[in-house]
Amino acid sequence: MVYINSIDKKMSNLNFETDFWKDEKNRKGWDDIIPGEARKTIPYTLTLEAIQKYCKVIGDTHPLYFDEAYAKTTPYKGIIAPPAIHILLMFSCTPADDWMRSPGTINAGQSWSYNIPARPNDVIRLEARALDKFIKKERLFVIHDNVFFNQNNDVICSGRGWTIRPQ
Repeated sequence: MVYINSIDKKMSNLNFETDFWKDEKNRKGWDDIIPGEARKTIPYTLTLEAIQKYCKVIGDTHPLYFDEAYAKTTPYKGIIAPPAIHILLMFSCTPADDWMRSPGTINAGQSWSYNIPARPNDVIRLEARALDKFIKKERLFVIHDNVFFNQNNDVICSGRGWTIRPQ
């Protein structure tokens, strides 16, 4: 796979934060989570390099994500990001002090709907908030929703999640 090898060389120059404990002391905690209040988010330009690095990490080397000539022959008419790109976008669209970034957070469940694919150079915007928080059996639960938009205000995907917060 020649296109994969050429991508390897380009991706070795990309820098993605891998230390999830970095800025841990600055993250919002349980008392800062206010149901209904919008979370602070930041726009993120999704690059081809980010899409391809994410695909490599998850082991999805489908040419739809790597080969422009092939992707143009599909109904998508060009390279797209895989649906699960929302995982990368969740971290890319939130500041370092966001409560969802807290080490020790446990994913207790999630449900996502995918509308249109994200594409290279899309400027992604996230609207997110906690819907509810409660304590059950000494565990701290938060129910939250997330909606990702592109630069045209088209919904890429939306989801609802349940997390158990660190004590």
